[in-house]
Amino acid sequence: MADGRPLLVLIGPPAAGKTRLGKRIARLLDVPFIDTDKRIVARHGVIGEIFAEHGEPHFRMLERDEVAAALTETAVVSLGGGAVIHADTQRDLAEHRVVLLTVSPEAVEARITGGKRPLVAGIDSWLALVEQRRPIYDSLATRTFDTSHRPLDAIAAEIAAWIQETDS
Repeated sequence: MADGRPLLVLIGPPAAGKTRLGKRIARLLDVPFIDTDKRIVARHGVIGEIFAEHGEPHFRMLERDEVAAALTETAVVSLGGGAVIHADTQRDLAEHRVVLLTVSPEAVEARITGGKRPLVAGIDSWLALVEQRRPIYDSLATRTFDTSHRPLDAIAAEIAAWIQETDS
């Protein structure tokens, strides 16, 4: 395990389970968990308010700074769904183990209810976002896991075993 380098970076669409799964994987690997969206909220306020007050470009700048910082730490790192659209992030991720989490529209529908995601107003906007970003997600992924129906603990154990296997 290299110091100052994530063991794993999780990417994927909103509500794919990056945070919930990332916490479980980090616990299994006994390393910190970093959620770049949570860091943005802690330092700059609610993401929806950042979008409303300053616009998406400002948010993406803040996000890029948090992603760049997180990619220097030994941890399991979860990126916000749109973090991968930044060209510098795409270049940075080429040097890391990246797991793409996918989820079916049927499984995600209940997860996106509540409206805390500024670019996701419902299943139609979620589908459009996923289709737009799919080529980027696919190009960056070292491995892909679907979170639609399997228990997260089982997926976390499988990913942690893969990390341990590739690190030995």
